[in-house]
Amino acid sequence: MKTFNAKPSEVEKKWVLIDAEGVILGRLAVVVSMRLRGKHLTTYTPHVDMGDNVIIINAEKVKLTGDKLRDKTFYWHTNHPGGIKGRTMSQLLNGRYPGRVIEKAVERMITRGPLGRQQMKNLRVYAGPTHPHEAQAPEVVDIAALNPKNKR
Repeated sequence: MKTFNAKPSEVEKKWVLIDAEGVILGRLAVVVSMRLRGKHLTTYTPHVDMGDNVIIINAEKVKLTGDKLRDKTFYWHTNHPGGIKGRTMSQLLNGRYPGRVIEKAVERMITRGPLGRQQMKNLRVYAGPTHPHEAQAPEVVDIAALNPKNKR
């Protein structure tokens, strides 16, 4: 029996819609990264972009456990003396781009390199309940119903 290797021309990508309202961030990121990589398929091939196109709506309504909203701080440096800056998770979620919180959580679970960058281009995150991809007829995946711990 030979090992199955998918070719990029054989891959059929689906469109998936995920509602992030009330879903815990880490559990959402795990499911989305698996979908982007294509690991949910029986024909998974590590060196081929087999994943689905994922649309996430209501990114601003994602939940975090514990005191992460208040205590989790992201730091960066401006490369000037004394230029360390930081923002808490609540400032990011209530800020101008709340979708970046989900994008960064998923990006940190995807492999780094050219294939990972290609797979991240298949992720679209929107802060509100509307999205411009109705023409693709995305299949709705209910993350909250997969496990009772996924919803808060």
